[in-house]
Amino acid sequence: MQAFQLHQPNSVASATQQRAGKDDARFLAGGQSLLAAMRLGLNSASELIDLSKIPGLAGIKVDGNGIVIGAMTRHADVAASADVKRLIPALAALAGSIGDRQVRNMGTIGGSIANADPAADYPAAVLGLGATVQTNKRAIAADDFFKGFYETALAEDELITSVRFPVPTKGAYEKFKNPASRFALVGVFVAQTAGGVRVAVTGAAGSVFRVSAIEAALAGNWSAAAAKAVRVSADGLNSDLHASAEYRAHLITVLAARAVAAS
Repeated sequence: MQAFQLHQPNSVASATQQRAGKDDARFLAGGQSLLAAMRLGLNSASELIDLSKIPGLAGIKVDGNGIVIGAMTRHADVAASADVKRLIPALAALAGSIGDRQVRNMGTIGGSIANADPAADYPAAVLGLGATVQTNKRAIAADDFFKGFYETALAEDELITSVRFPVPTKGAYEKFKNPASRFALVGVFVAQTAGGVRVAVTGAAGSVFRVSAIEAALAGNWSAAAAKAVRVSADGLNSDLHASAEYRAHLITVLAARAVAAS
């Protein structure tokens, strides 16, 4: 692993100032993805800007008909939160299914979303619940945040400060996980929200995405049978040593049906 300089700013303004104009600098949240990639030579950085010393970036609070989760909040804290369990139990369950105990006690929600791993769990919750990602500069709707393979709407010197999840009428998340990494070969989040039915899929393509056909079916009939009756095309889906595109397409409807049944 290459040498790097570590910065530990004590404010968001200082962190973004240290990042500005430096192509080879990276924000460091929980480090569960970035440091592993650096060890493998898949990512490089001459400077790391550690966000852990900045006050106010971690924590969970109820805000009207929603829950606001600070960007530096650990997965384990989301999973254990009494407020999250009470208002959005599917989100608590999702957080508890991420990786192993070490990952859950080190990884952060903001780091996961900013990294936008195509098989990560949190992107499905963000998109499936229609969350709003708050940065130091603006609020970004979930539908506008994820842009593609490890790509988001974030500018280089922009960092996530919190995520606001609206409380759904119903919601659930089901995934078919890789037994070693626990990343989702396919994961499906279904939700009845104030804005309508939302179905978000992770692990099946280069980025999380919504399935309008299942959303339409569930809007007319919220049932496992309605979800399972939809046929999802394999076009554009991932095909690798773990599963073919056709298998992933089949899993989307199977997991959507299980999520509806569990909601």
